[in-house]
Amino acid sequence: MRGFGVHTSMWTMKWDRAGAERAVAAAAHYKMDFIEIALLNAPGVDAPHSRALLEKHGLRAVCSLGLPEASWPSRNPEGAVAHLKEALEKTAEMGCEALTGVTYGGIGERTGVPPTTAELDNVARALREAAAHAKKLGLLFGIEPVNRYETHLINTGRQAVEMIEKVGAENMFIHLDTYHMNIEEKGAANGILDAREHIKYIHLSESDRGTPGWGTCDWDEIFAALSAIGFKGGLAMESFINMPPEVAWGLSVWRPVARDEAEVMDNGLPFLRGKAHQYRLI
Repeated sequence: MRGFGVHTSMWTMKWDRAGAERAVAAAAHYKMDFIEIALLNAPGVDAPHSRALLEKHGLRAVCSLGLPEASWPSRNPEGAVAHLKEALEKTAEMGCEALTGVTYGGIGERTGVPPTTAELDNVARALREAAAHAKKLGLLFGIEPVNRYETHLINTGRQAVEMIEKVGAENMFIHLDTYHMNIEEKGAANGILDAREHIKYIHLSESDRGTPGWGTCDWDEIFAALSAIGFKGGLAMESFINMPPEVAWGLSVWRPVARDEAEVMDNGLPFLRGKAHQYRLI
């Protein structure tokens, strides 16, 4: 997972044949190194079609997801393992490199109190089984800390480290996100430093999930910290433009964060690439 990528939500959240063709062609047009596929309906994905598209355009890929409520591992670890195994198998069939995201729970999962030991034990159990399955398939398996409004389980880089050490799987990694870090960390650099031994992937998202460089994220702090730890992983641009209602609800996206994808890609992408060059990450 190296270079610059983009989350396919820029063009579609439905990974059917039409959505895949649109997103892959657009990502290739912008000369991305890889794409991140939102794997919200693994059984409905035409894996050979996606694999052929990626190979045709010379794009690498990772997949990401958040678990549906029926499969939240905090209270149904067996269901979570079954869901994650199906997603991992589809990820491998498409020729992707990793499955990541809120693999430890659901977007919008909150109990109103801090996570219990029982909940975290259930999550670790499910992740351990899923990571073992990922390893058999030759895949990396990631966890993404997200903000307190989207989950009560893992919000910071330090909490993600604690979970990875609890699981003990060598193919697991931390996937940070600057939007969430802007809310949760005591400075983005601290989150990056805390996760330094395990971070392989980062979402470059603005404070309002819109156009990078047009919000309040401290991009010099972010890129300087990544440079300081010798980051060699994937830099994935993530801005939410095309949100179906069920996803917008979980993410609390109630208004347009940018006019369209052209506004984000034509302004945010050069900004981020410039910062990455400035700090010698690419």
